[in-house]
Amino acid sequence: MKLNTLLKEKVYESIASVIPITAIVFVLSITIAPMTPGALVLFLFGALMLVLGMGFFTLGVDMSMLPMGEGIGVVMSKAKKITISLAVCFILGVLITVAEPDLQVLANQVPAIPNLTLILTVAIGVGIFLVLAEIRMLFKIPLSYALVFFYIIIFGLAFFAPQDFIPVSFDSGGVTTGPITVPFIMALGIGMASVRSDKNSNSDSFGLISMCSIGPILAVLLLGIFYKPSESAYTPAEIPEIITTKDAARQFATGLPIYAEEVLVALCPIVILFVIFQIVFRRFHMHQLIKISSGMIYTYIGLVLFLTGVNVGFMPAGQFIGASVAVGTNKWLLIPIGMIIGYFIVKAEPAVQVLTKQVEEVSNGSITQKSIQHGLSIGVASGPMTATFLLPMAMGACEALGGNILTDAFGIVAMVAMTPLVTIQLLGLIGKIKKKLRKKQEVPQHVDLEDTILYFD
Repeated sequence: MKLNTLLKEKVYESIASVIPITAIVFVLSITIAPMTPGALVLFLFGALMLVLGMGFFTLGVDMSMLPMGEGIGVVMSKAKKITISLAVCFILGVLITVAEPDLQVLANQVPAIPNLTLILTVAIGVGIFLVLAEIRMLFKIPLSYALVFFYIIIFGLAFFAPQDFIPVSFDSGGVTTGPITVPFIMALGIGMASVRSDKNSNSDSFGLISMCSIGPILAVLLLGIFYKPSESAYTPAEIPEIITTKDAARQFATGLPIYAEEVLVALCPIVILFVIFQIVFRRFHMHQLIKISSGMIYTYIGLVLFLTGVNVGFMPAGQFIGASVAVGTNKWLLIPIGMIIGYFIVKAEPAVQVLTKQVEEVSNGSITQKSIQHGLSIGVASGPMTATFLLPMAMGACEALGGNILTDAFGIVAMVAMTPLVTIQLLGLIGKIKKKLRKKQEVPQHVDLEDTILYFD
């Protein structure tokens, strides 16, 4: 299929995902949360960039990140020396996390801790737990045992960490559900599990992200205990004065080069690592390298457009709507509005688009993209849209109500990342029950058929 056709398909998928939340914000802007025409134009411009960005990004991921991650995973699994494989895992975990845009957004909003300190702490945490995830796969340790063990440690450390710092530490775990980490780490896991032939190989390939989500929480909790961050007042981002469409366009023109530079810096370590990998192992042929290179360009363009759209257009709208509803007479509307917006935000998450496709492929269609997406949407999954719309919405409401931003607004990413665990496991339980019912229905038919054959014999 031609690239133009594929890109059109991706853009159409993006339109279907973004239109619902755009409509919801528009309805709110003319009812309970009136916005100035200029601010609404800013949001609509952001929605347009979001659609184009998602289209380019998802196409780029299919062409570059997935084959890169899977290829590296296969080579690592075949390595004779386990120490080399574990070292590569650690380096990959650190570089991929440093490149994650979600982490940059979170670090910019956390007071008292220097951005670089927080970023490196989270990255090292992911690197360590990516190593532990591979060890778990090698020794075939059940994922549930590992998760229970490490979460007991997390809750133990939470008693000693500063109270204002706990929500930030749990939000840090959400960086492993971002648009770069999800496709790369999942593809890495699929590649590592592909050389195995046991019955748990496919399920183990999906345990990397859950393990890697623990690393940042533990690392940041330890940082809070030993670093002893000083108290610092949170300064919310100012909503820009938008009067005309020209003012809105100027906001995007100002933000575009900033995010273009950030994404370039973020992707460079991944590109350098891949070049070194290709020189050493010669894994990919020339036509594959051309495809991967083109995919990286699409990924870059998509991320720049996506981040510019959500940060410039969506973040101010989220903060404004949260504050407007909170100061109104019907504060309770924050709950249903948050639920509805959260449901449709997940449909616009690039990482969710990648995740659902990979799950369907690895499960050979037994778990469909549609069922996974509905499960995540009902629970709400964290990602760039959550960090740039739901979090600012919570901050706007918290500030308007006079709450503590650090303890009341921060933590929303962790909370919305937890509920999909319940919804997806319920989805799996329902599937298991249906499978058992089908088997019970098939048994009598088989017995009847045997009885009939014996009778005629």
